[in-house]
Amino acid sequence: MAAGYVEILRAPHAARLLTGTLVGRLPSATGHIAVVLFTRDAGGSYTLAGVLAAVYGLATALGQPLLGRAVDLVGQPRVQLPAAVVSALGMVLLAATGIEPLPLACAAVVVAGFFTPPLEGGLRALWPSVLGREDRVHRAYAMDAVAQEVMFTAGPLFVTLLVALWSPGAALLVINAIGVLGALTVVLSKPSRAWRSAPREAHWLGALRSPGLLALLAAFLFIGLALGSITVAGVAYADDQGRESVYGYLMAALGLGALVGGLVYGARQWTGTPERRLLWITALLAVGYLPLMLTPGVVAMTALAALSGVFLAPALACAFIVVDRHAPRGTVTEAFSWLVTTFGVGAALGTGVAGPAVELAGTSASFAVAGAGGLAALLVLLATRKVLVVPGGGAGGGPTGDAGNENDRNGAAQHGFSSGHQA
Repeated sequence: MAAGYVEILRAPHAARLLTGTLVGRLPSATGHIAVVLFTRDAGGSYTLAGVLAAVYGLATALGQPLLGRAVDLVGQPRVQLPAAVVSALGMVLLAATGIEPLPLACAAVVVAGFFTPPLEGGLRALWPSVLGREDRVHRAYAMDAVAQEVMFTAGPLFVTLLVALWSPGAALLVINAIGVLGALTVVLSKPSRAWRSAPREAHWLGALRSPGLLALLAAFLFIGLALGSITVAGVAYADDQGRESVYGYLMAALGLGALVGGLVYGARQWTGTPERRLLWITALLAVGYLPLMLTPGVVAMTALAALSGVFLAPALACAFIVVDRHAPRGTVTEAFSWLVTTFGVGAALGTGVAGPAVELAGTSASFAVAGAGGLAALLVLLATRKVLVVPGGGAGGGPTGDAGNENDRNGAAQHGFSSGHQA
């Protein structure tokens, strides 16, 4: 299983791009936590901390597809690095001024969130030109999904360590300085400097004019909702058990399940269309969430949490392939950024719904939100199967009437797989 991943990491520039992107995503993975800790340390209420974290998250969700579109238009270095610097300066402003005056604090987190560079979408756009063969690109997508799980597990631990050693303000500064270094590592690489998006048709909707992409985004809104609800439900379960540490066990088990699932998924060759495969993976993901409603003892619950995470990374990895197949020509970075945004908005909705569910009907009801989210995602994919079919037996650029990706692939036959190309 490891041989395929080693082959990818040995490819020129691959390890650098993956590491740089992972490091560059540290602020986006931990920014909301750092903001909450900073606000509380400055004397702000939990409500204020939650509001500032939510503002940061919404600004990030708005900025990602817009910056992704800019990357498709003018290239990666001219967008990614300036955006990373401006985002970091927003957090520097927050650390320097504190939470008073409040409008200035809100402005700082808006700037920090909105200008978060779309490194995730950028990396997925680079993989075809870096790795060439389709099977290697698909394995890289799985490795990318696994790396994302590692970052979202290890990142919060790193922030809490910085807070313990220094202060919440120092944590804000350090994670954003590291984020700028990660972005710099990516944009100075040859593939990032050389990459150019395919010529695009001018359209105000950009990537969103693809019905297949819209269907996928709708499904992942509900998958994000399921995952977001589990974070709140896990806290309620830990409270029921009278041990805060139980929450850590559940989240670690969820991440471990996703890690194992992603590694296994990426290690084998799959037949059939990724759209059909995603349908089955989503069904298994939804089934995995349902037993959480039983809320058994800690050991059994931890095992169920691990099981529920197994199909998350495969779902993400498969979705990356589907995004590439359905993104209209010249919009690949924007399309991947929309997936990031939709997933994040769904997670925010999940946390918002799960809280009242706990108060109204208890912990089991909050886990039921996760099950409902998984089932809703499955229903969306079932209802949109026709628009998710890619014309030409799965070779083309999606059901948008835009033959751009088809031409890109035919024109780059020596690579076997391409959404963007090197100039």
